[in-house]
Amino acid sequence: MPIAHVLVLGGTTEARRLAAVLADRPGVRVTTSLAGRVTRPGALAGEVRTGGFGGAEGLAAWLRRQRVDALVDATHPFAGTITANAVRAADACGTPLVVLRRPGWHPGPGDRWHPVASLPDAAALLPELGRRVLLTTGRLGLGAFAHLTGLHFVARSVEPPEPPFPPGTRVLLARGPFTVADETALLRDHRIDVLVTKDSGGAATAAKLTAARDLALPVVVVRRPPLPEGVPVVPDVPGVLERLGLAGP
Repeated sequence: MPIAHVLVLGGTTEARRLAAVLADRPGVRVTTSLAGRVTRPGALAGEVRTGGFGGAEGLAAWLRRQRVDALVDATHPFAGTITANAVRAADACGTPLVVLRRPGWHPGPGDRWHPVASLPDAAALLPELGRRVLLTTGRLGLGAFAHLTGLHFVARSVEPPEPPFPPGTRVLLARGPFTVADETALLRDHRIDVLVTKDSGGAATAAKLTAARDLALPVVVVRRPPLPEGVPVVPDVPGVLERLGLAGP
């Protein structure tokens, strides 16, 4: 059956690129759904809806009502709840689902990485690694570090982080991409001796890893949550188009 309407669960650079490509396909309607957490998401090709669906059941109802032919989960690698809801909704409706996930980062020679499964695990590890911490884990979840009153934290995120977080935390609002020179200067200016990040993947925020390697700093890397079994996963926009049968000119 030809693909006439694609719903993209968005919020990532890859989702934006996918929407632009799909919007150029004759006869294809594309709708991008945003969770509404970013105050200025920027222009998107095609139709845009903002806000949650009301769980898997609400998403399934929307898929049926809007006659969606394919669902693409192009959310952040750590948006596990959204992905789980997408799987359940797609199964309930019989709608083809593709998960678009940029590849994760991998340590190279000279990296001092400490992989952990969660933010609380990262917090437990910090006291033995350093005293001045750069957190680049997003605006949510800083409460996992709130009890570490003996450390100094600099928290960088696109949007203001939600409390609680450690007392005296300095908040830096910035959006990538960042250069290695900029990241090196940031680490030096704030005398950072340990970096905490999530394995978001992609090039836009990878420069901090190179800067940390050059400065021989330890990096605590929170691993991605596992994807549900059996879900088709592709690393890029061409992979989505191929799965949807839209890879032609």
